[in-house]
Amino acid sequence: QVDVKESGGGLVQAGASLRLSCVASGRTFYSYVVGWFRQSPGKEREFVAAISWNRDSTYYADSVKGRFTISRDNAKNTVYLQMNSLTHEDTAVYSCAARGTYYTGDDLHAPRVYHNWGQGTQVTVSS
Repeated sequence: QVDVKESGGGLVQAGASLRLSCVASGRTFYSYVVGWFRQSPGKEREFVAAISWNRDSTYYADSVKGRFTISRDNAKNTVYLQMNSLTHEDTAVYSCAARGTYYTGDDLHAPRVYHNWGQGTQVTVSS
């Protein structure tokens, strides 16, 4: 079991970049898949990106493909979401979620996969 906590959100102008971090507790984080989701007021939670436990596979929503990059540093128990070319439509609360152990399903876009969720970090992009 791990706990995850996000950081790195903030207020930026359109076109700027931000890097979000998802830091996990626990010694087995290397065996967890991690996903990023976002939710803005009045909208449903939306999948953003995910990374497999062995870093062999990454997944992206079409809306962020080519602009966002997910990566992980297991030595630091951290997963990153590098967000470039931000637009107003990227404004949301971003949450990371984790699922262990050695999960191999190909449905990492689905919130039901994840057991451990952070509180979220606000990203606001001014147009």
